Amino acid sequence: MSGTAAWAATPERGNAAVLRLMTRIALGLGWPVAHALLHPITLFFLATSPAAQKRTARRYLGRALGRPAGWRDLWRLYFCFASTMLDRVFLLTGRTRGYHVQVEGLEILRDAAARGQGMVVLGAHMGSFEALRAVGGAGAPVEVRMMMHTANAGAADALFDSLDPTRAAAVIPLGRPSAMLAAREALERGGVVGILADRAVSGDRMLPAEFLGAPATLPGGPMTLAAILRAPVVLGFGLWLGPRRYLLRFEPFAEAIDLPRDRREAALREWLGRYAERVGEMCRAHPYNWFNFYDFWGEEP
Repeated sequence: MSGTAAWAATPERGNAAVLRLMTRIALGLGWPVAHALLHPITLFFLATSPAAQKRTARRYLGRALGRPAGWRDLWRLYFCFASTMLDRVFLLTGRTRGYHVQVEGLEILRDAAARGQGMVVLGAHMGSFEALRAVGGAGAPVEVRMMMHTANAGAADALFDSLDPTRAAAVIPLGRPSAMLAAREALERGGVVGILADRAVSGDRMLPAEFLGAPATLPGGPMTLAAILRAPVVLGFGLWLGPRRYLLRFEPFAEAIDLPRDRREAALREWLGRYAERVGEMCRAHPYNWFNFYDFWGEEP
């Protein structure tokens, strides 16, 4: 099964009522109590996860860690994901006290903002990319819009939208005729347009790329979007370092992504290879921050 098909076939865990209850508990009792509850919650979800999901997670961790992944490694991966979900509840409601955010490369965005130049930020499903927008003064000094597919949005996205009404307004839904116009307008205002480039939706064209030392496929759509927007591109990662501790990292990627017509396919593969190489390096440095819980390499029957 291809990576795209595997992701589309993976059901969302939890339901709206449970998520709302957990949110009320977290906001009512505070972060320390909610964080303590993450331990049994993580154990429950790890114990009840489908065997195939745990196999694929182990394979990813083995590649990122450079050794066989054990039960403790799986726990850390699931716990890191649960921690970022909990933190979203507090960050999206403005409860940022106690959070420590280290920012590297913010001068890239500031310099572009001073020139009135918009930028595209390519991210991945690592840590909390949303921390860029949610952590007030520590975040970006400019408008931030996210281009993403909203048709797959589940109960968690609906909950987060209800916690911060501005969140939905900051999303540019892909697949609509107005998407490119909205992105261009944001860039012309000197804003940042974010795209998560490591996951595809059904219908996206997939291209081969080497990722963590093994052949995988990555969607060509996000990189093509970045090329069409004709803006400088940086890589952006919001990495969870520990309880209420994050690293926001921005680094240059391209002055502009060029896909010449006479060698479009080859150029696209080159850019995807560069992206996959850097995301792979980040996975090795922060192995428990990558949250693609499906058969990314297409190894399951």
